[in-house]
Order: sequence, then structure tokens, then C-alpha cells
Amino acid sequence: MTDGVDGTRPSAGLRAWFRRLLAAILLAGQVILHLLRARIHRRNTLEQMASVGPGSLIIALVTAGFVGMVFTIQVAREFIYFGAGGAVGGVLALALARELAPVLTAVVLAGRVGSAFAAEIGTMRVTEQIDALYMLKTDPIDYLVLPRIIACCAMLPLLTILSLVTGLTGGLLVSAELYGIPPTIFLESVQNFLGVWDLVSSELKAVVFGGLVAVIGCSWGLTTTGGAKGVGQSTTTAVVTALLAIFIVNFFLSWLMFQGTGNAIDNTV
Repeated sequence: MTDGVDGTRPSAGLRAWFRRLLAAILLAGQVILHLLRARIHRRNTLEQMASVGPGSLIIALVTAGFVGMVFTIQVAREFIYFGAGGAVGGVLALALARELAPVLTAVVLAGRVGSAFAAEIGTMRVTEQIDALYMLKTDPIDYLVLPRIIACCAMLPLLTILSLVTGLTGGLLVSAELYGIPPTIFLESVQNFLGVWDLVSSELKAVVFGGLVAVIGCSWGLTTTGGAKGVGQSTTTAVVTALLAIFIVNFFLSWLMFQGTGNAIDNTV
């Protein structure tokens, strides 16, 4: 069997990946126990919140704005052809709230923040700084992991709401300038289609995705071995694993939240 690009056999690499995935699941359980004990390092938590939220804001908004505009371009002309141009805003609102805003914002967070967590903690692991924390009687979960998880779970819902608004704004501009749909018709459609549960489900997804990104990034960092090369591999694998987790968990959350027939269109009648 041919060796992989990192010098290991693919089967060995897959086994190592599953071991690290199991370690991430165990880490999530430890985090819950530490949260119940209210062991929160406030200064680190505030620092991580500042890094995760404002640090990711621009790229998240730019992504959401262009996604909203592209979605409108693809949908508007088809709806206008069938005489349903007034429903463009509502369809865009549903797509953004239920799927696009939470998922794409989580993807941005995984690429920017999840990789940083894996690299930072992985570097601390290979340079024995984690061992130094134990010698100082400081639990790495309290000091390193918990602040990052709280920051992601708190900031991603806020970023998701801002992305939703930005995406709708982009769609409104495109529909008005390119397809002649009045902004009042667009906004009325948004109001008619978008329900409270759509916004609640978006925020719930954002909290779950934020936890996934943080746990996977921190876990891959804590299990890093092999010096600088190991840090690079952990960073890459953490991002890929976080993206897979986001898409897989999103399917199950969507199935639980929106199974059955919907009635968003009926609300416009």
C-alpha cells in the first residue's frame, strides 16, 4: 500500500483521525462538567470573544452580502418569469435564516478561528507549555479551552444575525437595481415569509456550530505531536474536520427543525 503524503499509511492516518475525534468528544464532555462547576477564566474569555467576534466580522459580512446578491440573481429572474417576483425577498430570507447565514458564517469561523485555536494550542503542546500549566496547578481546560468555546458559542449567533441582515440588504439592492422589484415589496415579502422559529433555529444552529468549531480546534491542538510539522497537520485536519462536522450536524438539525410540510407561503395569502 502506498504511503500517504505525510509518510504514514492511509489506514494508520484514518485510525489516528478517529482517535482524535474520540478525544474531541471526550473533551466536549469535560467542558460540560467544567461549565457546571462555573470554572470560567473571565479575562481569557473576554479576550477570545474580542478575537472571535470583531476579528471575524468583516469577512463574515462580505461573504453574506455577496451570497445574498448571487442568490437573488439566480432566483429573481425565474420568479419574475412565473409572475412571482414579489416572493423573492421572502425566499431569500428563508434561505439565509434557515441555512446560508448560520452555515456560511460557521464555515468562515472554522477557517479563521478553528485553525488559529489548533495552531496556538498545538504550538503550546509541542513546546511543553501545556505541561507547564499542570506544574502551576492550572487546568488547561479552564484556562485555554473553556474561554474559546464560550467565545465561539456567544459570538457566532451575533455574527449570524448580522450576516442575515447583510445578505438581505445585498438581495434588496440587486432586486431593486437589476430586476425593478420595489424595496417595499421586497421587505413585505420578507415579513410575510420569515417567522420567529426561523430566527430561533438560525441562532440555535449558530450556537451548536460555534461549539463544534471550538471543541474540534482545541482538541486537535491538545493532541498535537511531532513538532512544527505536527502543528501544521493538526491545523489543516482541524479545519477539514470542523467543516465536515458542520455539514453533517446541519443535516440532522435541519431534519429535526423543519421536517414535514411547511407553511411559509401560506402566511402570505
